[in-house]
Amino acid sequence: MEDLSAYNAKSGTLVRVFTIEVQTLPEDTDRILDEVMKVHPLSFGRYQRNASISAIGKETAQPEPDSTTTTHVEGFEAGSTETYPMVELKISIDRDLAALANVMDAIIYAHHYEEPVIFVREDWASRAAYDPKSENPNRWWNNGKGLPDRLE
Repeated sequence: MEDLSAYNAKSGTLVRVFTIEVQTLPEDTDRILDEVMKVHPLSFGRYQRNASISAIGKETAQPEPDSTTTTHVEGFEAGSTETYPMVELKISIDRDLAALANVMDAIIYAHHYEEPVIFVREDWASRAAYDPKSENPNRWWNNGKGLPDRLE
């Protein structure tokens, strides 16, 4: 991947980050984020606890003999297919291995699986040329629409 550390535009710059994607149950996202927040602020610009959560999809697997499923679910036959609801929780942190280790430990502690599906990528993230008083007509405070309705 090209080194983008010298990237600089009127719109802002790019910074090195780890992107962490976690497959989890929809109802577990807040618990995972709460645990991560104990070790990392999940900052993005001037905001903290930044994350994205996908729409609900499905995850599927075929547990092998002596897996947690075959151990704890009475009558489950190894090799049978199981399918559950799943979302992808995505966060990013600065590219720091110690911080990554702390965040991964927090995720694995809070996750309902003994071996959660987690993807870690080396990425670049934008950092805007921040101006909270911008007169850009597309900004929410200038576009006549304001912020979208909050979900929670």
